[in-house]
Amino acid sequence: MTMQDAAPGLRVAPELKRFVEEEALPGTGVSAEHFWAGFSALMAEFAPENRRLLARRDELQARIDDWHLRHRNQAHDHERYKAFLEEIGYLVPEGDDFEIATTGTDPEIAAVPGPQLVVPITNARYALNAANARWGSLYDAFYGTDALGAPPPGGGYDRGRGARVVARARVFLDEAFPVAGTSHADARRYHVKEGALLVDDLPLAEPEKFVGYRGHPGAPEAVLLCNNGLHVELVFDRTHRIGARDQAGLADIRVESAVSAIMDCEDSVACVDAEDKVLAYRNWLGLMRGDLETTFEKGGATITRKLAEDLIYTAPDGGDITVKGRALMLVRNVGHLMTTPAMEDGGGAAFEGLMDAMITVLIAMHDLGKSDGVRNSTQGSVYVVKPKMHGPEEVAFADAVFTRVEEVLGLPRYTVKLGIMDEERRTSVNLMECIRAAKHRVAFINTGFLDRTGDEIHTSMEAGAFSRKDFIKRKFWIAAYENRNVDIGLACGLSGKAQIGKGMWAMPDKMAAMLETKIEHPKAGANCAWVPSPTAATLHALHYHQVDVFAVQAGLRAGGRRAHVDGLLEIPLATFSKWTDAQIMREVENNAQGILGYVVRWIDQGVGCSTVPDLNDVGLMEDRATCRISAQHIANWLHHGVVSEDEVSDAMRKMAAVVDRQNADDPAYTPMAPGFDGIAFRAASDLVFKGRTQPSGYTEPVLHARRLERKAAG
Repeated sequence: MTMQDAAPGLRVAPELKRFVEEEALPGTGVSAEHFWAGFSALMAEFAPENRRLLARRDELQARIDDWHLRHRNQAHDHERYKAFLEEIGYLVPEGDDFEIATTGTDPEIAAVPGPQLVVPITNARYALNAANARWGSLYDAFYGTDALGAPPPGGGYDRGRGARVVARARVFLDEAFPVAGTSHADARRYHVKEGALLVDDLPLAEPEKFVGYRGHPGAPEAVLLCNNGLHVELVFDRTHRIGARDQAGLADIRVESAVSAIMDCEDSVACVDAEDKVLAYRNWLGLMRGDLETTFEKGGATITRKLAEDLIYTAPDGGDITVKGRALMLVRNVGHLMTTPAMEDGGGAAFEGLMDAMITVLIAMHDLGKSDGVRNSTQGSVYVVKPKMHGPEEVAFADAVFTRVEEVLGLPRYTVKLGIMDEERRTSVNLMECIRAAKHRVAFINTGFLDRTGDEIHTSMEAGAFSRKDFIKRKFWIAAYENRNVDIGLACGLSGKAQIGKGMWAMPDKMAAMLETKIEHPKAGANCAWVPSPTAATLHALHYHQVDVFAVQAGLRAGGRRAHVDGLLEIPLATFSKWTDAQIMREVENNAQGILGYVVRWIDQGVGCSTVPDLNDVGLMEDRATCRISAQHIANWLHHGVVSEDEVSDAMRKMAAVVDRQNADDPAYTPMAPGFDGIAFRAASDLVFKGRTQPSGYTEPVLHARRLERKAAG
């Protein structure tokens, strides 16, 4: 690729340079000369420290490997192991109690618990869907999923199913917005009188939950309610197919759903070069300017999708009330590890995380600069989620980088709010000190079981063979991890200032199961949790009506910590006496099938997040985190002789044929069998057979190299 000089010591791919100068910079008040000079200085200052931090990861890993090798034939001594981790600086002392000093966070971050979407920023349609998922139809969510116990029937509208949907939705209204003396199921009329909502002339049991309406007060078009900070809109239309048969004319119930959404430049995308990064940045720019749109064919019609507008209602006192129509958007940058061919500094390929920091914040200035109209952040903040950081010194590094970015771009200090993903072991065991390292910026922490387990396996690779994946989830360390994350977040004052999040529901077609189990996240004190789709967000929002998260947080904080670092240091090794060959191969094949189903789309089609059918043809959300744990799990079993290389090779070939069958209807799909010599199959094999030598067990180095090879091949 021919690179262009942007500033002394900084060379940039032509398409990226054009995008920045012709699209991102205009309207920010920042000149190209100033931007590139500041960017060059940032790279010169922070790239050496970035390299040092990565070398420190390698040094610590080598010492941990050596410790396990020296003690392999001895019973595990927890206290000696813990003392060793303290001695080498892996486990740092926990300082005095403190609370974060973050200011200027938006209500969606500080005050409104609710679902959170994560979406690949490279897909404009998905990004728009996520931004617009602030509101969702409860009727559609119940009707179009298995939420009521069975999937929707084929063919046209089923009146019987529709009646069950309406009845279940009325139950929700009775639970969240009870009426004094009657049920929403019996209501014939909703109207507003003297600033109060009346249902058949009866008031709400909690009248303050009525916050607005549209249309005539005697027969409103819509009524706006609020419970636990989340809004619900009742839509009335007697000409509508549903409303015409409803005695109150209620045509739909719209639920405030995805309160926030992470626009992802990392795990769910396949961005390996300047072309890919420009696509990601351009979509982020459209979201921040508010003009992103996309056109697509659906059902024989051409549809144009744009960002939703805010919603305006008449308040009970007769004034206007405006409610946001879009999710608050955060952007997830890449971690500290990867470099990118889109830019070169004095040391060669530039660190992609530094590039993301500078360019995504620059783009967000288009939102910060708005004086009217729809804004992403009404408080003037930019929300950057930073993944894959290892320990407090790496968080402090990120904090310093964003301080310099703010200086270059002329932004007030701490404009950038930081999300710390608690998904690496060295971050988990040092979480309080990680939060302290960015205490003026922290607006988000969360747990991520998959990456956390992938790092657990890699960190303790030499300790022994790990349990089967389902059994790893049952070990004590995972409960300690989930509980301690919330405990420390509350101890550090995140409640009312920042999000404490939980991980993804990985089965997008299993909504009944999600409704049954994911309520545990708000019950655990998490004021946001990840969901895989707008529909899932609408259904998961019901949990936040059932659970007052801030009351839960207050109770947890008063009760003190439930888990301590000792629990996190338990290594989930296998305690088997003898697995059968069938059990071993079932586990290997399950891992191999997930890896192959994900990697083949990543490499051949550039799809960074997929719903991949498992061995039972149940669709599972797969991204680099799920791929990492599966690859590291097989690598661990190979390393400890649980399974042989020949057995794994056979399993990979067998599962490649399964994946080929599962993708037979995709015209863009290239089969891996019977040759097993394509770039995608080689990439999947590399992740397994070279997994032990990958930095922190990450999949990015292999995937990026093979995707670049595939793109070069045409």
